[in-house]
Amino acid sequence: MEIDRPYLLFLGDVKDQLAAKTAQGIVDWRREWCIGQLRLPNCGADCGVPDMGLEEAGAAGVRTLVVGVANPGGVLPEHWVGTIVAGMDAGLNVATGLHQRLADVPAIASAADRNGVKLFDVRHSHEIFATGNGNKRAGLRLLTVGTDCSVGKKYTALALERGMREAGLDADFRATGQTGVFISGRGIAIDAVVADFISGAAEWLSPEADPAHWDVVEGQGSLFHPSFAGVSLGLLHGSQPDAFVVCHEPTRTTMRNVSAPIPDIAEVIDMTVAHGKLTNPAIRCVGLAINTAELDNAAAERCIAELGDRYALPACDPVRTGVEPIVARLMDQFPS
Repeated sequence: MEIDRPYLLFLGDVKDQLAAKTAQGIVDWRREWCIGQLRLPNCGADCGVPDMGLEEAGAAGVRTLVVGVANPGGVLPEHWVGTIVAGMDAGLNVATGLHQRLADVPAIASAADRNGVKLFDVRHSHEIFATGNGNKRAGLRLLTVGTDCSVGKKYTALALERGMREAGLDADFRATGQTGVFISGRGIAIDAVVADFISGAAEWLSPEADPAHWDVVEGQGSLFHPSFAGVSLGLLHGSQPDAFVVCHEPTRTTMRNVSAPIPDIAEVIDMTVAHGKLTNPAIRCVGLAINTAELDNAAAERCIAELGDRYALPACDPVRTGVEPIVARLMDQFPS
């Protein structure tokens, strides 16, 4: 799908910045597409772009109101519907990455028809996927995996794509979530695929390629997360990674939205290798991506160094320090 740009990012009244990660991701990687943000009272997020009303946005040339939030269950809050309808009455298209389809809300469907505007449900693909077959295919693949959800798997994959290209490697980011699709303009929201077809969808997303080509696949969830491990496992089997990077947020003690403890990085590495061997016996960990957003510079530097030493792997914060150490390890272990 081709979503009309530029965007007005709708944040609703989410409680914190992490809940607005879709909008924040678009701003961080496609700032030129974002004219402003629209926030309801008591919104706890701010993506750093101008606050803007619907009429002002229309006058500024905005084409699409993007619902830039992620929440458990992916349901559109009922008290947001009026604002979305008002946006369509102002002539804006609407795009969302939630599980709930926009047209399933009667007031939204009616407003879209009344105003002749478009609805984009980024999470829902029209593609028909086969079941995964596990057959070895040419090309190289890297998957970002996590000790938890929302720890930076998308940012790590995007930073790796950029860093690998700068180093002369042939690499493409493969989006598997709604924010990644908004950023790249292509991909699959893998958590909206019927369970039997998750691995097949991942195979479709990262098809056979030139032997030196890298697909950098955005990871989802965590193999240890009670809510999302099934999606993580299907993506691991289907993407058939030659290499993976573990993404970790060091200040957390429990997983987001559940009480399960954060696993040790070594457990994540061992579990990923154990399950990944089903479709790629040569799978290996090539680095650690440490999300140090909650740490000051000195603490971040100590944390990255300590974890790198503990696990004998190149470690970095893809946003704060760059991904050069991981790219160097890739080039050493996978010479072209």
